[in-house]
Amino acid sequence: MTKLVSFNVNGIRAIIQKDFEADMRALNPDFLCLQETKAQDDQVQEALKSFEDYHIVSNSAVKKGYSGTAILSKEKPLDVIYGIGTEEHDQEGRVIAAEYKDFYVIVVYVPNSKNDLSRLDYRTTWDQDFLTFLKDLKAKKPVIVCGDFNVAHRDIDLARPKANYNKGAGFTQKEIDGMDAFTGNGLIDTFRLLHPDEVKYSWWSYRGGARARNVGWRIDYFLVSESLKSKVKNADILNEVMGSDHCPVLLELG
Repeated sequence: MTKLVSFNVNGIRAIIQKDFEADMRALNPDFLCLQETKAQDDQVQEALKSFEDYHIVSNSAVKKGYSGTAILSKEKPLDVIYGIGTEEHDQEGRVIAAEYKDFYVIVVYVPNSKNDLSRLDYRTTWDQDFLTFLKDLKAKKPVIVCGDFNVAHRDIDLARPKANYNKGAGFTQKEIDGMDAFTGNGLIDTFRLLHPDEVKYSWWSYRGGARARNVGWRIDYFLVSESLKSKVKNADILNEVMGSDHCPVLLELG
């Protein structure tokens, strides 16, 4: 069984001071994919120095303390691609694609459209260009794509769909269309594959006690190539794990 965990940590240097290491050691994933590290590459390596049994690759934003992604893997990657090859998109450390023998593992932190939707047009272009990037990789070998997609795909994926539809970031039709394009081009939402009707969230606002009241959104995903569908044995949202405004999501392949 291959176990993968994806977690938007909302600052690796902050979460490492909490129960992060103990939580991740308890899960013992073969691949640990992180988003929003909010640190430069040397700071990521320093924060994760106790994970000496993993190969660690990271992609940091030009802007310090912002965005950023990392992959920790027990298996050494054959190759690593940083970004999607478009300068417009590759200033913020949002994508790492690591190649292994049987598949690519891609971690992504999709741009937030912002509450005033001032970044929605950019986000729409991003979704299209990221899909092109994934198609190119998928033509070579199967892909496992995980991370914070900053969109609730369906009404079931957020606590208050009517109040949020087309009102702010994360549940506009353009963002939904972007996710439709991923799932419509041979990428399977593993949680929904195994749990078609389950209500479970992976992000909660820090305001108003949202997490305690479970007023949340499911915006963190594992998507896999159709060729891996039969291998999906478990997909879950680990909302008992604290330390961030997100919780980790899990995928097990057999």
